[in-house]
Amino acid sequence: MRLCAVLFDMDGTLLDTAPDFIAVAQAMRVARGLDRVPDQQVRDVVSGGARAMVLSAFDVDPMSGEFEALRLEFLDRYQNHCAVESRLYVGMAELLDEIEQAGLIWGVVTNKPLRFADPIMHQLGLASRSAVLVCPDHVTNSKPDPEPMTLACSQLGMNPANVLFVGDDLRDIESGRAAGSRTAAVRYGYIHPDDNPDTWGADFVVDHPLELRACFNNVSRNN
Repeated sequence: MRLCAVLFDMDGTLLDTAPDFIAVAQAMRVARGLDRVPDQQVRDVVSGGARAMVLSAFDVDPMSGEFEALRLEFLDRYQNHCAVESRLYVGMAELLDEIEQAGLIWGVVTNKPLRFADPIMHQLGLASRSAVLVCPDHVTNSKPDPEPMTLACSQLGMNPANVLFVGDDLRDIESGRAAGSRTAAVRYGYIHPDDNPDTWGADFVVDHPLELRACFNNVSRNN
């Protein structure tokens, strides 16, 4: 067996989407006459989703109605600002070109809802290139459950053993491993200061997208 496909998590792995999240959080504070919070304060918790980002930007009880109103506003604002500043990570465009030139295919398995993920992929010109896009809308159980990865491999008609899954969160690695795929953790993503990708049990850990080249070669050689 050999490597046939590479699947990426979206936020913090394939794309740097934090600038759009940060812009939304800061706009909400400005609308309330509040000073901006440090951008890094929001970036550090992107992997925790809207709930974590709202709590990072506002001093509010997470069990309160005020928090839920803020969370819903955050998501509504993000719907209109989800593909403004988001970009491929430096080196990722080159890597995707190399994947395609090598005759491999690539796709995305994300916990980001389809209503956000799909427009971002289209806006960045990636939708026509990605062989698969699996979101929570498509499964019963999101990552870390293996279901999203299993579905993606099924849609590609591939054995999970021929697929490498790349992510910036423990949930990504757990999902990929449980599905039977090789995994790579990226240190450049949205890693919480208290997290350590070296402890996640990934087959590979990299600091830059282009370092994944060596992972591709290693997977093919060992298979």
